[in-house]
Amino acid sequence: MTERVTYVYAVARTTQDLQAAGASLAGVADAPVRLVAGTQGDDMVLVVSAVPSEDFQEDALKRHLEDIEWLEAVARAHHGVIEALADRTTVLPLRLATVYLDDDRARSVLDTAWDSFAERLDHLAAHIEWGVKIYVEASAGTTTPAPPAAAPAPGLTPGRAYLRARKAQKSVRDDVYRAAQKAAERVEETGRAFAADRARHRVQQGELAEATAENVLNDAYLVPRERAEEFRNEVSRAAEGLQGVRVEVTGPWAPYSFAMPPAAPGGEEEGGPS
Repeated sequence: MTERVTYVYAVARTTQDLQAAGASLAGVADAPVRLVAGTQGDDMVLVVSAVPSEDFQEDALKRHLEDIEWLEAVARAHHGVIEALADRTTVLPLRLATVYLDDDRARSVLDTAWDSFAERLDHLAAHIEWGVKIYVEASAGTTTPAPPAAAPAPGLTPGRAYLRARKAQKSVRDDVYRAAQKAAERVEETGRAFAADRARHRVQQGELAEATAENVLNDAYLVPRERAEEFRNEVSRAAEGLQGVRVEVTGPWAPYSFAMPPAAPGGEEEGGPS
């Protein structure tokens, strides 16, 4: 029989809806989802599955994390469980591939960090996450100027005409960045009016970036559910009247950016089960 380890998706508030949902969900490796209670009370549980230990030992896990197909499958299952539960209760998402040797090890982490987990769940209750990105369109002042025409403007050599075109291009580009800053200020103002918290993320570059635009802001906001649509509508208008700037709002999500688990959850993403 294949040995199993305990994969932990989240800490959650106990509700009847959670109990029903957990019994019908399949998670990573199609393993059934279970709830593991702590010893300090029954109002908070770990959401877990039993997964094959051979996939989550340190060396195997490091290899798997370089396997895009495997990683995507685990991520889809992980986030699928969290999103399904977030519709029914307050969820504190844990990191991808958080694993423990068994339920008892996982339970000890819940018991040790009980007060910290409870505090975070109280902070997240009745809130959702919106992602907000601001992009500068690549076509806004970034194209290389065409070579000067055969007959440049009177009094200008071809070289001077080229430099003038470059200067004009830089001016347009500077204007676009100032417009992006204005959009960011509008987003922040909306956040102060509607959101309970904000998390800043690195702007997306490389493979994560769009080919046609530059990501200049990548934030997340924790917003009360009852004000979620107001927030989204206001932020969506942040780029109105600003040339070369686009605002993208994603969500609603479970509050991944605001989970901030304590020094636990012990299981290391690249270290194998604890």
